[in-house]
Amino acid sequence: MNTDLSLVTGVRQTLAVVLPVRFTAIADWPTGPLPFELGGRRTDAATRQTYFTPAAARALYGTPERPCRWHRFMDVQHESLHLGGVELLRTATARHPDHGLAVLHFDVEGPALLETLRAIGHRSPAASDPLDGPLSPGVLLAGIAEPRGAAAPFAIARPYTVAFLTPGTQHTPALRQDGRLPETADRWLWYLASRSTEADVPTPLEQWPDRTEHALRISADWSALVLRHGAAFLGHRADPGGDDFYAFAQLHGRTVYLDALLLGSVQRDHIDELTDSLSGVFDGPKLARRVSALERHIATFRSTYWRQHLTAHGPANELLLSFQSQYRLAERFDEILAEAADYARLVQTQESQQIAGALGVLTILGLPVGTALSILQVLGAEGAVPVVVALVAALAATALVLTTRYGRLVLSSLRGRDPGDSR
Repeated sequence: MNTDLSLVTGVRQTLAVVLPVRFTAIADWPTGPLPFELGGRRTDAATRQTYFTPAAARALYGTPERPCRWHRFMDVQHESLHLGGVELLRTATARHPDHGLAVLHFDVEGPALLETLRAIGHRSPAASDPLDGPLSPGVLLAGIAEPRGAAAPFAIARPYTVAFLTPGTQHTPALRQDGRLPETADRWLWYLASRSTEADVPTPLEQWPDRTEHALRISADWSALVLRHGAAFLGHRADPGGDDFYAFAQLHGRTVYLDALLLGSVQRDHIDELTDSLSGVFDGPKLARRVSALERHIATFRSTYWRQHLTAHGPANELLLSFQSQYRLAERFDEILAEAADYARLVQTQESQQIAGALGVLTILGLPVGTALSILQVLGAEGAVPVVVALVAALAATALVLTTRYGRLVLSSLRGRDPGDSR
């Protein structure tokens, strides 16, 4: 029995690599996601849209008037990797309208799936990064997009990977035995999703249940696990090849299930940007304008991208929720909403204080002047001199009032500051 996954060649082995990119030109590729075919089924945008809710479909595929997804078939072989096609998804944010995601679709030959994942994750020791040379994103996307560096804002440290592997009859560590799943199956699943081996991350036996407790049992035949930098699908029944059920599972893993994870990546980047915007809300003047812009960005994100229910079919929803859980997206978005509401209340309070201050100034100015003019009218004084004297006296009284605590409070309210603040 071979328990070393690095020596295993699955019956079906595919890999999708998701990279953050920056658009440098308008994509002239065909619109829509990369269409895979199985029998008479073609998974183009029209087919996939029937799987998702309309709002989720618009975020993932755009509309005929405003496309956001493009694809291109390719045929590039480099060592054990065969590139079949590339997708581009525009994920514009308020600060970065040129941001997007690129998806590279590979078939993996031989016992190289785990080692390829380790190399992409820059594990040490590992082979050289396979995304160099002819498979370099800079080469594949030349003239349309370029990779975002790891130091760029909101770029993930390494590409996100989605691996798919089905076992043969000899791969008993992944196969159900008398209906039960052996512990080694979830370990294989974790190795593929974490892009690591036992040597990379030595794990005590008592910690394995915690590492794999969130594995999603899509059916008795296969499971999925979503982690921060990778996801994996692993079969639990021997795959005879051909048009077995696993052909359908592989199709779903490369299309709608991948799309659910792509939407999670978009949500993460937007929430990162909103968090950064909140941290700088007090930098500079015109707080009300910045809070208003922030509320507008939150509303746009909430109506366009923030989804936790994608479809009436369960697995895609569970995959998205698992991705959100890895990055605490739901909790972070709730914190953003609460913090933005606090800032909005602060702005409303300041505006109310300024309105009250303006009314106070009108009162301080108007009352002495009105009183002085009324006295002149009662006394019957006429001419410019009495009027000037009355106005001077009224202004003196106003200046005197402004030196009192009430007057200072009125002036500080107009400036939106605490009257005790000497800055």
